Amino acid sequence: MIPFGRGERAAVPWVRTRLRSAPGAALAFALLVAVTACLAAAFPRALDRYEDAGLRRSVERTPASQSVVRLSAPAPLTVEMPQDQREELLRPATVKHDYESILGTLRRPFVPDLSQSSYGVTTSVNHEVTDPWLPRPSGQPARVALVAQAGLADHARLREGRLPRASGTPTATTPEVEAAVSADTAKSLRIRAGSVLHVPDANQGTLTVRVTGIVAPRDRDGAYWTAEPLLRTPALMRVAPADPDSPRYWLGALLLAPEAAPVLLRVEELPKRYWRLAPSPNTLHLRDLGELESAVASLESGPSLQQMREAADLLMESSTDLDDVLASYSRLRSGLSTLISIAAFGSGAVAVVVLAMAGGLAADRRRTELALLRARGASLPGLAARLLAETTVVAVPAGTLGLAVAVWALPGARTLPAALAVLAVTVVACAALPLRAAAAHRHIRIPALRHDVTSVRPSRRRTVAELTLVTVAAGAVVTLRRQGTSGGSGDQLIAAAPVLVGVIAALLLVRLHPLPLRGLAGPAGRLRGVVGHLSLARAGRSSVSAVLPLLALLTALTTASFGGSVLAGIGESRDHAALLAVGADARLDSTVGTLPAGLTDRVRRVSGVREVTAVGVAHEKRPSDGRQAVPVVGVDPGGYAELTRRTGLGAFPGEALKKDREAGAVLPAVASPDMARAHGSAPFPLTTEDGSSVTVRIVLVRDTTPAVTGADFLVVDRAGLGAAAAGPTTLLVTGPEADGRALREAAGDAVSVRLRADERAQYVDSPLQSGVEHLYTAAVAAGAGYAVLALLLSLLRAAPERIALLARLRTMGLTRRQGRRMLVLESLPQAVLAAAGGVLTGWVTIRLLSPGMDLTAVALPPSVAAPERTPLHADAWSLTVPALSVVAVTVGIAGAQAWWAGRRGAVRELRAGDAR
Repeated sequence: MIPFGRGERAAVPWVRTRLRSAPGAALAFALLVAVTACLAAAFPRALDRYEDAGLRRSVERTPASQSVVRLSAPAPLTVEMPQDQREELLRPATVKHDYESILGTLRRPFVPDLSQSSYGVTTSVNHEVTDPWLPRPSGQPARVALVAQAGLADHARLREGRLPRASGTPTATTPEVEAAVSADTAKSLRIRAGSVLHVPDANQGTLTVRVTGIVAPRDRDGAYWTAEPLLRTPALMRVAPADPDSPRYWLGALLLAPEAAPVLLRVEELPKRYWRLAPSPNTLHLRDLGELESAVASLESGPSLQQMREAADLLMESSTDLDDVLASYSRLRSGLSTLISIAAFGSGAVAVVVLAMAGGLAADRRRTELALLRARGASLPGLAARLLAETTVVAVPAGTLGLAVAVWALPGARTLPAALAVLAVTVVACAALPLRAAAAHRHIRIPALRHDVTSVRPSRRRTVAELTLVTVAAGAVVTLRRQGTSGGSGDQLIAAAPVLVGVIAALLLVRLHPLPLRGLAGPAGRLRGVVGHLSLARAGRSSVSAVLPLLALLTALTTASFGGSVLAGIGESRDHAALLAVGADARLDSTVGTLPAGLTDRVRRVSGVREVTAVGVAHEKRPSDGRQAVPVVGVDPGGYAELTRRTGLGAFPGEALKKDREAGAVLPAVASPDMARAHGSAPFPLTTEDGSSVTVRIVLVRDTTPAVTGADFLVVDRAGLGAAAAGPTTLLVTGPEADGRALREAAGDAVSVRLRADERAQYVDSPLQSGVEHLYTAAVAAGAGYAVLALLLSLLRAAPERIALLARLRTMGLTRRQGRRMLVLESLPQAVLAAAGGVLTGWVTIRLLSPGMDLTAVALPPSVAAPERTPLHADAWSLTVPALSVVAVTVGIAGAQAWWAGRRGAVRELRAGDAR
């Protein structure tokens, strides 16, 4: 009875029988699906976490004065409202009611942090206080702002005295109020508990303010205190801010009790109520970024502002810089989106190929069984359905387990994208075996004895599919070269370009690789022994099923090369930016004139220091024609030229600063391009700090120099400057392993120390940037792991045939040693060609795509001005190490297989009628 008839039920359950007959294969398949599903689910969840953490970090690191939404409304004029009603508007109950009404109009995704949001009443102008005991830096009296902010007791600790209180019911005629000041204000303005200040009022009188306490913030960096920094820290202001020589004065804040707010009407006509809404970082998610930007814009000047005006005051004004923060992060995310997609496509493509190989391996192992079932009348849909049920029983629980592990390991992210990724993995895993079996058994026929490239030619359909894929890949590469990755268009075709190029190279290698092997087999046949000739001949007749292994290898190698080059480019960009910022491996700058005597010798003795270059940098030297001051660097020509050669920052020969000096009084100089354009090659005078003048002439032009981080500079021989200007002010230290702690101990308090390694560590500004690096590292690791798995699956598929061949050859006199050599040499040519093809493919892919790739967004934070564009370039280690690893793993697996085959007897492999 055939178990596929429509009117009969199978006597034996198909799925249970198949799983019990091959439990090891089912377990290995379940493990592959579970690991792949876990990785597929972990990618979007990890990306969600990185993106959300980056957005929160951007908002948290922004000063609260920029991130809060500032709302304010002036008190009505006396002619518009009676005085008692004006006083009522400023009382705490009214201001709090307005605050609650404003909160009632807010909608997600903008959620205020109620613990850090604040409201109150303050003066609209700062008032002079003429008390003689207050400090006057330039003879100018101090000024104060009177602030009645709610919640002082909850956000401050009492250092001295007590918190201010309001006696009775304060009004606009109350002559005296109590106030508190912050500890920093008390220190700078010399205020103590019990001090009395007299603030001029609007009626030519004074308001007496008695300081009853000194407070310290509980959360010094919280938005309650930093939304208006003056509450916490006084400022030293200038009368004319644009004039650097303008007189200075102290500005501080006096913190009144909220009940005393009506007193501000005595000081000025228009005190203002304010409400400061601090965003809650814990509620920020990148998926809501677009809606959040719209919500902030509406709060600033849109429907939300109109609703708040109707709820509180029609004259309310709103302002915030939160929209700029969100826009900056949006640009960063846009610059990284294509890079993230490339990592996802690369690792995902290799995983899909390996899952397809696993299904192909199962189909090849069961080719005879399935062919026999088809010959006995099994329908193709019925056979595919039974195979689908068999794989579904294993793949669905395994995929669910992988999803559960990813959700457990990476909490706090969306589940839907992860579930969709796991669903895709599960569908591919379930469908690989049925589709492969259906394609192989479309027609009922006797199993062919040979399935190599000599007996099975590529079909026209395959040729058309390959040509279509070539066209798609070419379009993707051209688009990426023209558009680049900084556009943030989200075009997935662009992100798939590296994978498509690798796929095309794999298909070409599958078609072409037998040709050189067959060409080598002829000369090898004329050598003594049959091992070399037989290995090359068999490698040249490799089965057509080798398409998937080569596809997996080249795709994995391309992904590894591309991802490794991305990581290497990021590291080089940060190294170069740190070198530009510091000038050497370490930099010591004097904060007061020249460096202390003997410091150079002490620094040379520090562990890890190889060389020390002393230079004198003068920032106040001006050309005598009245142009702007330019930094002039006095150096020892030989030592400084060697430093420029080692660092690669504006290298020049030391003789260039000496040769003209011997002939005359003109001092040769190396200059920046702007200085060269301004002065040309003609001599021009330069005024030094001591008033003397020296004539210099620009002989070389360089874009950068180690001693100066700015765009303008002049480098001259220190011996040609005056004695007062020749003292060293900076030490540039060579030595990547220099001990930073020992350098700081040797430098002392009067010298600042900067390390290149510390500067580089600061460039990982956002969790999103570090997250992209981690994702690329994971993509390279996953690609390498799946490439090894593809090799293993390929050799497992060919293992029965190889072992049977080895047994037959042993009956003909082949020794075990020769058999092992034959199996290793048979697998080596394909591995070498795949490795060489992988190196070439990776290099070509990077060369093709590099004009459109810019790694600046992921390498450097937005706060660091990139010296130049950071293009992608091929990294030698990323190209060669994965390829050599493929060869080594192939030889290792083939050697292990040969060793195991040599230990088994030949009787089992020589059974009559075996088609292997």
